[in-house]
Amino acid sequence: MNVELKSDWHRRAEALKLPSKAFIDGAYVDALSGETFDCVYPGSGKVIASVAACGPADVDRAVRSARKAFESGAWSRTAPTERKKVLLRFSELLLENREELGLLETLNVGKPITNSTNGDIPSAANCIAWYAEAIDKVYGEVAATSDDMTTLVVREPVGIVAAVVPWNYPLSMAAWKLGPALATGNSVILKPAEQSPFTALRIAQLAIDAGLPAGVLNVLPGLGHVTGKALGLHMDVDCVGFTGSTEVGRYFMQYSGQSNIKRIGLELGGKSPQVVLADCPDLDVAARTVAAGIFSNTGQVCNAGSRLIVEDKIKDKFLEKVLAHANDLKPADPLDPSTKLGSIVSEEQLNRVMSYIEQGLSGGARIIAGGNRVAQETGGFFVEPTVFDGVANNMKIAQEEIFGPVLSAITVRDFDEAMSVANDTIYGLAAGVWTGDLKKAHRAAKAIKAGVVWVNCFDRGSMSVPFGGFKQSGFGRDKSLHAMDKYSDLKAIWINHG
Repeated sequence: MNVELKSDWHRRAEALKLPSKAFIDGAYVDALSGETFDCVYPGSGKVIASVAACGPADVDRAVRSARKAFESGAWSRTAPTERKKVLLRFSELLLENREELGLLETLNVGKPITNSTNGDIPSAANCIAWYAEAIDKVYGEVAATSDDMTTLVVREPVGIVAAVVPWNYPLSMAAWKLGPALATGNSVILKPAEQSPFTALRIAQLAIDAGLPAGVLNVLPGLGHVTGKALGLHMDVDCVGFTGSTEVGRYFMQYSGQSNIKRIGLELGGKSPQVVLADCPDLDVAARTVAAGIFSNTGQVCNAGSRLIVEDKIKDKFLEKVLAHANDLKPADPLDPSTKLGSIVSEEQLNRVMSYIEQGLSGGARIIAGGNRVAQETGGFFVEPTVFDGVANNMKIAQEEIFGPVLSAITVRDFDEAMSVANDTIYGLAAGVWTGDLKKAHRAAKAIKAGVVWVNCFDRGSMSVPFGGFKQSGFGRDKSLHAMDKYSDLKAIWINHG
C-alpha cells in the first residue's frame, strides 16, 4: 500500500506544473529584469524550477498596483459581509486544491507529504476562514464624552501591507498575515522566502478565482536582500509583517527608520525552554511531547523546544524516555506518506545545523543520540534527531537558534534554578513547564519571560489565541483578533451637536 502511494506522489510530482512567475495586478508576469533563481527539492538536492527573481522595479510595479486597488475602494471600502464571502470562498478553494498545494509545499521545503496535505494546508484554510468570519464581528466604539459631543472610534485599514514570510511553514505563515490584513481591507504584497515560493504563487490565482479584485494581492518571489529590502525601504508601503530570523528583523526596523516610518510587526527567533520538574505528573507524556516539540518539522520551528531544562532527580530516567522517541524517528523520503521526518530545507541550512553539532561537541557537550547527516545517497539534506547531554546554558548550542532537530539537555537542581536558566536567553517566544504542583505551575507561568507558556503540554494552538514573543523574539501578535491591530488604524471622530 505504502509503495503504491509513494509511487503515486512521485508520479504526480513529475507531472505537476510548478509556478514560476510573479503575480502582479491579477496576472502572472516575469521579473522585469528577466532574472530567475533556482528552486531545489530538498529531498533530492536537485533543481526543479527557475522562478522569477523580482527586483526594485517589480516592487514598484506591485506597489502601484496595490495602491491603485486600495484607493479605488474595490476591496478597502467593500461592505464587510462582501469581503467575508470572498475570503470564505478563498478558504474553500485552498481546501479544494489541498493535494496540489501540499505537494507544492513538500517539493519546496521537504516536509513529509502527509504533514503538508493533512496539516499545513487545512491550517492555512482555517486561518483565512477564521478572519473571514471575524470581519463583520469587529466593532468600533462610542467613547465616553460630554453630552454635546458624540465621539466615534473607528478602524481603518493601514493601506499597503508587505507580508514577508519564512520557509518553514510557507502557506500557514502566509495565511497568518493574509487573513487579518485582507480582513481589515488592506492591499497585500506577499513576499515568500526564496526557498519556498510555490504555494504563495499558486494561491494568488485562487484568490482571484474567489473574487478578490486584481491588485489586492500581489506575490513577489525573490531574494531577501533584494526584494525584501526593497519592500522594507519603499516609501509607499505602509506596514511590514515579518516572520523570520532576529537578524533580518533588525534590518526591517532599520528600513522603517530610513524610509517612511512604516509600521513593523516582527515574529522572530526563539530558544524555547521545556522545563521538566521532578514532580512532573507523567514522564511518558512529557518525553513524547518534548521529542515532538523539537523534532517535528525537523526542528525548523520558531518556537521549537530546543532547550530541555530538567531537574537532576529525574534527569537520567527522563532522558532515556526522550531517546526512545528520538531513535524511533528516521529521516526519509518526503513524498512517502509513511515518512514522519523529512529533510532540512536546503544545503545551506544543513551545513548550519551540522556546524552547530560540531560546536556542541567542541564546547564540551556529549551526543547521546543522532548527530549525523544521513541518506546522502539520495542527494537530499537529511539529519538525524540529535540529543546533547551535559550542556551548560552558556554554550552556543543552548543560546543560539539552530533551527534543526537538535535538543540540548541542561540539568538544574531545583525550581528556582530552572526559572533562572529558562530566562537566560535573548529570546522570549515560548516555553513549556511540566509539573504536578498547581502553585509551581502558576509561579512558572508568571516567572518565564515568553509570549506563550504551555503547562503540561506544548505547541498547542488556536486561531482564537494570540501568538508572538517577548525580548528579541519580536513584537506584535499573529492569530486572534489582536493580529488585526497591526493592520488597522484607530481614528477618533468628534461630532459637536451641542
